[in-house]
Amino acid sequence: MTAVLEKADAAASAVTEQDELILAQVKTAVEAARDKKALDVSVLRLVALTEFTDYFVIFSGSNTRQVQAIADEVALQLKKQYKLRALNKEGYAKAEWILIDFGTFVVHVFVEASRRFYDLERLWRDAERVEL
Repeated sequence: MTAVLEKADAAASAVTEQDELILAQVKTAVEAARDKKALDVSVLRLVALTEFTDYFVIFSGSNTRQVQAIADEVALQLKKQYKLRALNKEGYAKAEWILIDFGTFVVHVFVEASRRFYDLERLWRDAERVEL
């Protein structure tokens, strides 16, 4: 019986450690974006709502160049600190909305007009908001 409880405790710890790692990576993404003067940072925890990702990390930039710079810095810092590479990146050329999928979290970098139009925070209003 003790061995079963120890296994259950170990499994619970592993999940917690994994979630802590994901949250640390999300924090790194937020810090990288803030270093590039990202606006209106928002982090949504989606674990209770969907299975395709744990977090949405949402930023705005003043113009398309800044949006690209934010996306580049986020990808660079995650690669440097965690050897984490994006599974997919979309929208970089136009840079009105860049989506970078890291699997356990998805980074969205918008110009303001696109962010207002798509309004992810409203679409995912049931998600838990994370303050970083």
